[in-house]
Amino acid sequence: MPDPDLSRLALGITLFRPSRDQVDRVLAHASSGFAGVIAFDDGGLPDAEAERLARAGVTLLSAGRNVGIAEALNRIAAAARAAGANTLLLLDQDAEPPAGLAAALLTARARLREAAIPVAVVGPAPAPATGHKAPSYPGRPGAPACGALAPVQFLATSGSLIDLDALARIGPFRADFFIDGVELEWCFRAWSLGLGCYLARDVAIPHRVGGGVIRGFGIAMPRQPLFRMATYLRNAVYAWRLPHVPLRWKLAQAAYLPLQAGLYWADSGWRPAVLLRLLAAARDGALGRLGPPRDRP
Repeated sequence: MPDPDLSRLALGITLFRPSRDQVDRVLAHASSGFAGVIAFDDGGLPDAEAERLARAGVTLLSAGRNVGIAEALNRIAAAARAAGANTLLLLDQDAEPPAGLAAALLTARARLREAAIPVAVVGPAPAPATGHKAPSYPGRPGAPACGALAPVQFLATSGSLIDLDALARIGPFRADFFIDGVELEWCFRAWSLGLGCYLARDVAIPHRVGGGVIRGFGIAMPRQPLFRMATYLRNAVYAWRLPHVPLRWKLAQAAYLPLQAGLYWADSGWRPAVLLRLLAAARDGALGRLGPPRDRP
């Protein structure tokens, strides 16, 4: 297979209160030969760092406030289209992608297309990072594999290569989800339209989610700020209403979510305010009250 052409791939990176080292990581990609390097400032980027990015040729987007990961991704995708890209590699500010990640994922996408397998997104396997729980991606029953490429129910956005034509067909990420569960809902929507989500098992990238790991009840979960846990719970409960989310997943979540909420509450020291916030989040999900969480940074 010939070397993949990177000139029609855009790199999109989301930023939220980034450190100087994290900005340096973005700058390192500026001369990579991509169709464009696009960064979205979701809040907290100092003016001096914004100027550094602009001088290096990075397209810097901002809404002037924290609009959430879903809206940031949608604006990055629109900018990638405007730059002439047909694929978009997404990273977050913490990502440390291995050399050749973009080329490896483009090659994986080409293999799927040669096998006549429609694909929306292909991403690397999650590698563990010290002190963090690597995500796990359950397999997609009944979908065809393609060598080292495995069909999965969903993938994290960071590290994933999105086909922009598929994105146009599937629709944008749900901005009213704001942050947690965004990629899960979008991938289930992709599968419902016959567009696959594939894991490249021979490529790996470290994932850092939250500030440590909470363990108990036989499960492990990232330790997140309360607004993140509440938004995750709200969106997961709301997803029970969506017809494209598989029944098997809904039933598993119905059993799993109370355990996660209880574990999080226990980790907080059984604080009543935490329990009330989680119960309110579940209620909001059941009632369809979505949008930016009121206690977001």
